[in-house]
Amino acid sequence: MNNFNLIFPGQGSQTVGMGLDLYQNHKKAKEVFDEVDDTLNFKLSKIIFDGPSELLKLTENTQPAIMATSLAVVKVVEDELKKDITSFSEIVLGHSLGEYSALCSINSLTISETTKILQQRGKAMQQSVGGIETKMVAIIGLDIVNLENELKKFIIKENEVCEIANDNCPGQIILSGTRNAIEDFSEVLKKNGARSVIDLNVSAPFHCSLMNKASKIMEEVLKDTDFKNLNTKFISNVTAKIENDVNKIKGLLIDQISSRVRWRESVLVAEKMGSKTFLEVGNGNVLSGMNKRISKNITTQNLLDMKSIEQFINQEELIDLMQKHKFQKCSYRNFSNGIVSIHSGWKV
Repeated sequence: MNNFNLIFPGQGSQTVGMGLDLYQNHKKAKEVFDEVDDTLNFKLSKIIFDGPSELLKLTENTQPAIMATSLAVVKVVEDELKKDITSFSEIVLGHSLGEYSALCSINSLTISETTKILQQRGKAMQQSVGGIETKMVAIIGLDIVNLENELKKFIIKENEVCEIANDNCPGQIILSGTRNAIEDFSEVLKKNGARSVIDLNVSAPFHCSLMNKASKIMEEVLKDTDFKNLNTKFISNVTAKIENDVNKIKGLLIDQISSRVRWRESVLVAEKMGSKTFLEVGNGNVLSGMNKRISKNITTQNLLDMKSIEQFINQEELIDLMQKHKFQKCSYRNFSNGIVSIHSGWKV
């Protein structure tokens, strides 16, 4: 079987109905959603499957909901393959809250622990800013170097905040801060090469210094959490480096709330240090779209429902068959969203 880099989506990937197909068709997925419900003492699964979207969008619900969907995929894949996911994952990484899903997938945290942490994280982030007008925007069409140069020249008024929240991919950078500063700087960027500025419908200014209060809350939350030692490489959003020391990772998770998500850099590190084939584990294809812009040398496959999981397993079974017949360097490439898959290998 091939090895993969596993990537886990963050906030913004949620949709009402995500994971329902898994819940209805596989007992391992049902067990995940049931455990999350039991941990929270209410039916988050009902909100995930039936809505309303307003409740799903509440950060304290969104974060454990996205994690639950990703972990449902993990448990279904493990059950169908009869293999632990760590046996074929070279590197794991997640986008923002996706880091917790990544760590849970490799058993550094339990599902119950992760659920509690993410609910508290969501509440802390939601409540961190009170009485201040804030905003997040996506800047399209500028690279990170040019944007950083413009930000250095931009004069930020007292008590205002304008910071880079996400370096997602070439041509897509997220800003976070106070409304006036973000809007003023956006106008500067429009005059200096930005193709467009898109307002983001979010409940708080994530990944900037306005989240410092939430960081302090999470320091208390994580203080007594027992992270198990890692058996798979993990890349941190904060450092864009492989981090294996669980005590350092705990500190980075605290810092991450008010720090830049260095996704573009992280994917490039994963490409260099691990596999060139990525699996996006969970709802949506946001990360797959980013990855296409980051590097033309990597491929990303989505695992989000029973159909995509079955397709993945069938492809891997053919790889195993080729390897049994002494083919080497076996691989496959998907086209037309997986309708066509070309397998290749060689033998002397």
